[in-house]
Amino acid sequence: MAYVRVSEGVLEGEVVKNMFGESYCSFKGIPYAEPPLGNLRFKAPQPPKSWQGVRKATEFGPICYQADLFKKEAPSGSEDCLYLNVYTPDTKPDKPLPVMFWIHGGGLYWGSGNDDFYGPDFLVRQEVVLVTINYRLGALGFLCLGTEDAPGNAGMKDQVAALRWVNKNISHFGGDPNNVTIFGESAGGWSVGYHLVTPMSKGLFKRAILQSGICSCPDAQTVEYRENALALAKKLGFDSRDDKELYEFYKSQPFESLILTNESSSHSEADTPVLELKWTVVSEKQFGDNERFFYGDVLNALRNNIHDGVDIMVGYNEDESVGMVSMMGINYVQAEIDKANNLPKFFVPKAFTNYSDKLQLEIGKKIKDFYLKGEPASMNNFDQILKFYNCNLLIYEVAEFLKLSAQRNKTYSYIFTCKSKRNLFSQICQVDKFYGDRMFTCHADDLAYLFEFNNMKQVLEKDSKEFKMMEQVTKLWTNFAKFGKPTPNSDLGVQWPEYSVEDKHYLDIGEQLTVGTDGNEVQFWENIFMEYLPQR
Repeated sequence: MAYVRVSEGVLEGEVVKNMFGESYCSFKGIPYAEPPLGNLRFKAPQPPKSWQGVRKATEFGPICYQADLFKKEAPSGSEDCLYLNVYTPDTKPDKPLPVMFWIHGGGLYWGSGNDDFYGPDFLVRQEVVLVTINYRLGALGFLCLGTEDAPGNAGMKDQVAALRWVNKNISHFGGDPNNVTIFGESAGGWSVGYHLVTPMSKGLFKRAILQSGICSCPDAQTVEYRENALALAKKLGFDSRDDKELYEFYKSQPFESLILTNESSSHSEADTPVLELKWTVVSEKQFGDNERFFYGDVLNALRNNIHDGVDIMVGYNEDESVGMVSMMGINYVQAEIDKANNLPKFFVPKAFTNYSDKLQLEIGKKIKDFYLKGEPASMNNFDQILKFYNCNLLIYEVAEFLKLSAQRNKTYSYIFTCKSKRNLFSQICQVDKFYGDRMFTCHADDLAYLFEFNNMKQVLEKDSKEFKMMEQVTKLWTNFAKFGKPTPNSDLGVQWPEYSVEDKHYLDIGEQLTVGTDGNEVQFWENIFMEYLPQR
């Protein structure tokens, strides 16, 4: 057993071994805030209460109640979900260890910090302390009425509360509170982006890694929060526009009702829910002295408010959209092909949807011609439509973020291209149904090179290419956490240069590590936005 004393009392963890026989200390299910129940529903988290005696920290705490996007099982979890986990090589090291604070993805709808997808074995062996967290999701975390009772962004404030707890207590686990790296993937990447600009998180971390997600991505913020709240209430049988009545209604609802009705009625042939991401970050109103997590315009915040002195690493996977499209099935793909052929506005990015029909048609034609080269859309060139999706949903936003970040902070850019049997999300999404043996690096395929998936456990032989790639990736990530530089020496055989607006260097992270520069596709998108939206 392993024991530490934190602000609230004594924790009993355990000493465990990873798959390579190396030992580390594990502390699970640590409360970092009071359960957000009753009058605390939709509100900012409150500090946790102390306990008497020794609290066992050998089991995960409840996850936020949710319907798992990848499973057909009944929803599970609890509204009482504000728990974190700490894994450390040594609670009393000779020198405090760098801390890596993981924010899970899942569209702000599902996921947790548990070891089903985020086992600590690979990162902790690189001599860092790893923290993983749960936070409120869906309507429980992001319903907003624009009132003091339900101001919005509760799930993001949970993340801040967890960061504050870590800064206060991580030294007891051997971690350095002055060297915290926040990192996250997908909606976790959105979250990291918001932490880079919110005053609530300033000073709580030293470095940041954004994987396949930026806070300026189309789904990362909602402006129709009140309409969404009214619609959900009506769906639950309550039709009122009175703020107080709405809040009292929502506060009285079983938490199961709030989550189950979040699902869209749209299903694919595989009966996989298509989530409409209605519950995300909002621009908050000010109420007295209450802290606002975010307010204003996301792009303006990125231009003006990125915290100075924070080292930043940002990138995406080579084939981001392949997995989710494969999950939707062949009928969905054929429908998208039909739209590409028959809807002139299919290729118009979201930023231009309020433009005149004439301009939208002009923009859509230019983008369609760039990708399809005058050919009709078909299964033969569907890869090009996937490339359009990638840029429309993520890659262009990453390119714009890089330019803004590099102007004020040390910044590194990457493209993740690893392909092996560790590409576990490709397997979950059944990409082989479409493409046979052809391999891709889909959205979230980077995760299994950083974490052990305990629900899809694989043996990793030390002479395998999978082990080699895992070692490279975890060294790049932990070197960045330790030194603010992913390649501080020559042991990985490459020097990863900083990103600059002039040179646009990135690291291609595959079985080999190679340096590249942004290509024609990114330049094309930049030219489109410069021509039609120069004020962006």
